Amino acid sequence: MSNPFHRGELAVQERAGVLAKAEVDSRFIRDFMPEQHREFFPQLPFLLIGGVDELGQPWASILEGDPGFISSPDPKSLRIDSNCLFGTPFTLEPQKPIGILGIELPTRRRNRVNGIISNCDRSGFSVDVIQSFGNCNKFIQKRDHHFITDAQLPIVRQSQHLKESDRALIWNADTFFIASANLDEDGNIESVDVSHRGGNVGFVAIDGDRLTMPDFSGNNFFNTLGNLQNYPKAGLLFIDFGSGDLLYVAVTSEVIWEGEEVRSFTGAQRLVRFYVQNVRRVSGSLRLRWDAPEFSPHLKATGIWSA
Repeated sequence: MSNPFHRGELAVQERAGVLAKAEVDSRFIRDFMPEQHREFFPQLPFLLIGGVDELGQPWASILEGDPGFISSPDPKSLRIDSNCLFGTPFTLEPQKPIGILGIELPTRRRNRVNGIISNCDRSGFSVDVIQSFGNCNKFIQKRDHHFITDAQLPIVRQSQHLKESDRALIWNADTFFIASANLDEDGNIESVDVSHRGGNVGFVAIDGDRLTMPDFSGNNFFNTLGNLQNYPKAGLLFIDFGSGDLLYVAVTSEVIWEGEEVRSFTGAQRLVRFYVQNVRRVSGSLRLRWDAPEFSPHLKATGIWSA
């Protein structure tokens, strides 16, 4: 396939000094799923998705099901037999772009798909694959999971500001997920991406309704930062792995490339600052629960923010 990167990704790669390396490594971004990816997705009990609402706001969310609820009829398509959880801030509709992240926490494996929803029905939806590629496992925490049988009725709370309980969840997080989008030349949403971010507990700084995360070395594709270069809106998803609560946060963003604040965080190559616009917390939505994490050994080379 031709160069898979859009102008925002190319601009960020150039500024980061990795343009040539990213071009070489782009051969691993395919317009189909290799066999190992097609075998990987059906093993999963959950799937991260990224979409946009009717106002063009990106959101990250999660789907769950017994292993086998995801299948690949052919190398160019995925079938997901699950629908959005109660309280998900966006809907799935045919011809809308979607970002997909499959992540297997016990093995730290993860694979990505960006595509277009081809059809929806009562059982779920299908996706036409546009891009398929793997990601490194550097900052993923190992976790085992189980399903509960006595889930409570979901409760949704919405606000334009973070509550203290939301800040506590963010401050104690070692993982979150971020959805971002790219615009075409006419200003329409062209593609959506959803990505994992991991760090030591305390790696996301909180100052009122302003969040700051370090950006560590990765695969140099800069899919997320490339999207934010063109379209600074993003959607963050924090999961309470013990209770199953989901915290959705709509933000605008800016990248901080250099300065004392960047140098003060061990392992950070740059920072991304988020300004909270809307908050949605859903309690009792997930049947999944996860055990305590085994932290990635790569986190020894990274820091945390001072409380």
